[in-house]
Amino acid sequence: MIKQLAGSIREFKKYAIYSPICVAFEVLLEVTIPFLMAGLLDKGLNVTGGGNMAEIWKYGLLLVLCAAVSLFFGAACGVTSSRAAMGFARNLRHDMYFKVQDYSFANIDKFSTASIITRLTTDVNNCQMAFMIIMRVLVRAPMMMIFALIYCFRTNVQMTWIFLAAVPVLAIGLFLLMTHAHPTFEKVFRKYDRLNEVVEEDLRGVRVVKAFVREDYERKKFYAASEEIYKLFVRAERILSFNQPLLMLIMYVCQLLVYWLGAQIIVNTGSTELSVGQLSSFMNYATMILMSLMMLSQVFVMLTMARASAERVCEVLNEKPDIANPANPVMAVKDGSVRFKNVSFGYGRAGDSRMCLHNVDLDIPSGATIGIIGGTGSSKSSLVQLIPRLYDVNEGSVEVGGVDVRDYDIETLRNAVSMVLQKNVLFSGTVKENLRWGKADATDEEMIRACEYAQADGFIREMPEGYDTYIEQGGSNVSGGQKQRICIARALLKQPKILILDDSTSAVDTATDAAIRKAFREDLPETTKFIIAQRISSVQDSDKIIVLDNGRIDGFGTHEELLESNEIYREVYQSQQKGGGDFDGEQG
Repeated sequence: MIKQLAGSIREFKKYAIYSPICVAFEVLLEVTIPFLMAGLLDKGLNVTGGGNMAEIWKYGLLLVLCAAVSLFFGAACGVTSSRAAMGFARNLRHDMYFKVQDYSFANIDKFSTASIITRLTTDVNNCQMAFMIIMRVLVRAPMMMIFALIYCFRTNVQMTWIFLAAVPVLAIGLFLLMTHAHPTFEKVFRKYDRLNEVVEEDLRGVRVVKAFVREDYERKKFYAASEEIYKLFVRAERILSFNQPLLMLIMYVCQLLVYWLGAQIIVNTGSTELSVGQLSSFMNYATMILMSLMMLSQVFVMLTMARASAERVCEVLNEKPDIANPANPVMAVKDGSVRFKNVSFGYGRAGDSRMCLHNVDLDIPSGATIGIIGGTGSSKSSLVQLIPRLYDVNEGSVEVGGVDVRDYDIETLRNAVSMVLQKNVLFSGTVKENLRWGKADATDEEMIRACEYAQADGFIREMPEGYDTYIEQGGSNVSGGQKQRICIARALLKQPKILILDDSTSAVDTATDAAIRKAFREDLPETTKFIIAQRISSVQDSDKIIVLDNGRIDGFGTHEELLESNEIYREVYQSQQKGGGDFDGEQG
């Protein structure tokens, strides 16, 4: 895990190296200061032998120089560690985001949107803080403790053993705290996912919430999710709260023992082995050792929290996309012909009870217009999502242009297929910026022509700034029908070999729907068109119509053929002609 995360340091590696070096020099100078202070006391301010101004000036200047240079290295460490940590976090978010872009729909289904957002924000921030602490405190504290112990050993071995005895006691205490706190932090971040999910769902559906006056219900949902995080954090902090008392107990015990033993050596025994200056510097080094232990305890608390976040980040980075390019991918799509060969598909493994398509066999020539109808849950969307390889089949194969979709370069295949999904998505930006998702370098003339085909040009020109009108996030400032038509125009700009409309004219009136289909028929003769709809009027002039029922093909033919041969199609057509009924209604 550490090796994988370290790979995100990359171009900031030099700052990650400079920072510990600066810390090392800073620590060396800091531990030199008590040594110089001892010399100042014993040689410059020697109360028994009289003061020595030459020694006072010498040690005084050395102390000022050490303090100034230590300050310089401390500032340099702050700059380099900040750049390294911020750069590490930037690269880590970059790596995670680009990894998610490579996910198939199945991979994305494994992680909720809220969970991915939490991992990209909160978890990365925790990793960033841990990395900065490692560079600064986790280097500083051990070095300071080692240098201070060396000097203490040189001054008095007996007193130094007091601190050495304290280290394993603190280490055991910290280990027990980390062991008990880590599982709780893991639960905390999972609950963060749930909290973000509630907030995201509430904000996306705010119009529905207000329309049904469900604000109180949503408040209770948010409070419940927030309360769970509160309780888990309290539990974790209750465990970690023992850290400070344990540390202070060890520090005060050590100080008392050192003072007592030092007094015994100087006063009671009359020994000259330990001067006043040496005792003073020893106490300074003792304070450094205790401060190092305190810093280490705080580091381990932070690392306990960061470990849970690092594991969640690595889950995203280690997730292997179940759809990837083959070794030697096909880089061109010949035409828009589509063939399903004994296709079975489910959102689980083969043989899973959730299989939603069963033994589908279809042969569709390039340029054909294919209507797809069926009740809710009949797997209409699942069928067409196999064409651009958003999912892979469990059994059989799907061929586009005579080549199995699994043999194509994924980008090449998807550039040849345009999809207007059931849930239309517009992004914040102008109408032009949204249209250019279909073709980045599209000219104004190309955009206008695509919008004319999609019956969107008229209402776009009536907008305050025409094609430069700003679309709010999610397209909240345009109607459902307008959003659908802009999405259709965006798909047409790709000039695809295959166009898939997944119930994407449901929000437009029948006259506009008919005009869109007429434009497809007359202006896109070489593009294979799949039109999913609930209204038979939307597909009745298609070359062929597929009737799906529970993931199986119940009928396949022209409108006239299905009226004669398919009972489901005939009954729904008759009910719609009378002004009611669709494929979700009762037949017979």
